[in-house]
Amino acid sequence: MATGTSRMIFINLAVEDLGRSVDFFTKLGFSFNPQFTDEHATCMIVSDQAFVMLLVKSRFQDFTKKELVDSTAQTEAILALSAESREQVDELADKALEAGGTAANEPMEMDFMYSRSFNDPDGHLWELVWMDPSALQQ
Repeated sequence: MATGTSRMIFINLAVEDLGRSVDFFTKLGFSFNPQFTDEHATCMIVSDQAFVMLLVKSRFQDFTKKELVDSTAQTEAILALSAESREQVDELADKALEAGGTAANEPMEMDFMYSRSFNDPDGHLWELVWMDPSALQQ
């Protein structure tokens, strides 16, 4: 695999109710690509290089032979998003809770990093992380 190459990432998540998921993530400030949206799926834009495909469970099941986990009871992944500041971590986490998400863990505070986490309405675990840029340079 080549290193140093700019790559795109597409994360696929199974959701119970696509409309509910779109409403939730819209309240957090995300937008969606209408070219990849229908009644079974949508493409949430995280950045120019990162996307989350939200697929109703029956559509998600078309892409795997494995059994789907119950994301309200099991963790299949932790999805971490960077934030530009501590304040943005708190702002996005608070928006997630106001929009119907649930708190996942206590905030984590380290000398160089601050994070908060939440579960989306389908139980997927998300982390919001800010790292002190000056600490990263050391």
